[in-house]
Amino acid sequence: MPEDRSVLGRPAPRPTRSWAYGAGRDRVADVYLPAGSSAHPVLAPVLLVHGGFWRPDYDRVHLRPMAAALAALGHPTVVPEYARSPGRPDEAIADLRDAVAALASQVGTAEPVIVGHSAGGHLALLLAAEPPTPVRGCLALAPVADLVLAEQHDLDGGAARDFLGAPASDRQDLDPARAPRPDVPVTIVHGQQDSLVPMALSASSCATGSARLVVLPQAGHFELIDPLGGAWRTVIGELSALASPAGIE
Repeated sequence: MPEDRSVLGRPAPRPTRSWAYGAGRDRVADVYLPAGSSAHPVLAPVLLVHGGFWRPDYDRVHLRPMAAALAALGHPTVVPEYARSPGRPDEAIADLRDAVAALASQVGTAEPVIVGHSAGGHLALLLAAEPPTPVRGCLALAPVADLVLAEQHDLDGGAARDFLGAPASDRQDLDPARAPRPDVPVTIVHGQQDSLVPMALSASSCATGSARLVVLPQAGHFELIDPLGGAWRTVIGELSALASPAGIE
């Protein structure tokens, strides 16, 4: 079945504000805060990392429907931009590391849950594994969780090699399937009908690490970030479990 991409161009509320978390064109973020009159309590903040196979053609705007929906539920949500320069992967990691470090200025001192989709899921998994771990948990949605397999499958016409500027085997430090295990709870949600990032990548990463894998038999790639999609209830349920003080045991 073809992927439903409707969420990518769907109109969404504007951010509460824009935030420059450092110097440079890409070090900006959308901040979505719960409305003051919301009936929902303020919940754990979310750092929401967009995908797009790490390519400069894709930015954070397509996650605005999801960010607005999370804020409406009570989660202060920050959607950072980050460097997407082919062959310079460490710049993306450095940007997001700085965004996490500065997050308290926007959403308070509570540790965030980091949520990432697709290539953003890959980056979220790496951040969650960095000591000292700056987040309370990680929810990776259809992540590119095994770079060696991504290279073997030639995802998006060589996206992994383009991102790394080298064979995936040369950068095992940036491969969630081969990097150190995170010290925080990690849940991966993947649709079995995903035609862009095969579920085998998440299964491989979970087999070698401590992440928990949730498989959605009828879901594709973009349903996981669509508040109007059939996977949304599962996504919110998994986020809520990670956002609780105890997380998932």
